[in-house]
Amino acid sequence: MTIKQTGAETASPQRESEQWWPALRPLVLRLHFYAGIFVGPFLALAALTGLLYAFTPQLEQALYDRELHVPAGPVSHPLSVQVDAARAALPGAEVKSVRPAPSPTDTTQVVFTAADLPDSYYRTAFVDPHTAEVRGVLETYGSSQALPLRTWIDQLHRGLHLGEPGRIYSELAASWLWVVVLGGILLWIRRRRPSRRALLVPLLRGSGRRRVLSWHGAVGLWAALGFLFLSATGLTWSAYAGERVASLRSALSWETPSVATGLPHPAAGDIGIDRVLRIATAHGLTGPVEITPPDGGATAYQVQQIQRRWPTQQDSIAVDPGTGQVTDVVRFADYPLAAKLTRWGIDAHMGLLFGWVNQLVLAGLAVALLALVLWGYRMWWLRRPTRRFGAPPERGAWRRVPGRVLAPIILAAGFVGGALPLLGASLVLFLLVDVALGAHARRRTSGA
Repeated sequence: MTIKQTGAETASPQRESEQWWPALRPLVLRLHFYAGIFVGPFLALAALTGLLYAFTPQLEQALYDRELHVPAGPVSHPLSVQVDAARAALPGAEVKSVRPAPSPTDTTQVVFTAADLPDSYYRTAFVDPHTAEVRGVLETYGSSQALPLRTWIDQLHRGLHLGEPGRIYSELAASWLWVVVLGGILLWIRRRRPSRRALLVPLLRGSGRRRVLSWHGAVGLWAALGFLFLSATGLTWSAYAGERVASLRSALSWETPSVATGLPHPAAGDIGIDRVLRIATAHGLTGPVEITPPDGGATAYQVQQIQRRWPTQQDSIAVDPGTGQVTDVVRFADYPLAAKLTRWGIDAHMGLLFGWVNQLVLAGLAVALLALVLWGYRMWWLRRPTRRFGAPPERGAWRRVPGRVLAPIILAAGFVGGALPLLGASLVLFLLVDVALGAHARRRTSGA
């Protein structure tokens, strides 16, 4: 005998989706709403400062043309002569590294440590390789040798010039950006619409909240992948989540390798920086390089390629200052995949990896993010009753979410909140605010 199963006894995957999504949607919508309202200003600040940062390479080249560029000359002085000229301009200062002129129209950069400057700040003398004239001395920052303008914009983007407390803003923005994006994608693609075209193409006519929502959803979907990339790479620089990322990379041996500069015994003499440069060139280290002199008698010269534009050149060698023997070599091709991805991710986030195309993409993402924040606030305003703020989505939506769906969400939220401390803390704050508002609304209702 054949028993015919009813539709209630067998549920297709589509039917199951239709069962859990209506219950989950208000929860996702409420989270998206609160995150947008409270984190929106941080996202807008990150977008504005990031837009400004995207154009710093051209601004640097124009503003510091004298320090960076020289007329091409028929001959160049030895690198050691250029370093001596820089030392004469900064007597008593200790040379940290030297970046030989990569072309006949570029200056040589001699980087000095500076005890009176904060960590990662240096003084750099810019030397004409053809005349050995010092064309200027500027404060520079970090491994990228950022000049004062780019440093100022970088610190504005990173922490609004408020020191370590200011970095909370950028970490909050990076921590919440991916949450807002994924929630927005889910809400947008599950929304009923007359055609698939409406998913990707915003309404060009009409007015009111429906048209604003169309632009908010379509532009957000187009830019989603870029936003997720910026969120992930931005978190690697953050104060709290960044520490956890560094610990994870260390535990999984995903750290960027470096040459071993230690020697078994102090070097007998010094072959000089000119010969070190020739040895590095013979070992394939062409293009822009940075030479770091020995730090004491039992250490080697380090020569590192510093081209961060595609194709990335980051090979490095260690050279015994006494014998000229290459004691260690690290090739970028041999980096672990995670270390390569980290290098490429950071350089793309900074607009360096693909030149002006990279900068235009970053600028477009910054404009899109700023527009999405403004459209979000506009929709909130259009939801309002007369002369009041817009109403949030309904409260208590989580009670209608099936346990098999809610339980993994709670576990994932706990895990992510531990990995991203500012995300976890702010999420708890949102919940407390929501509970307080709910209690206040109930008291008003009962007292009416």
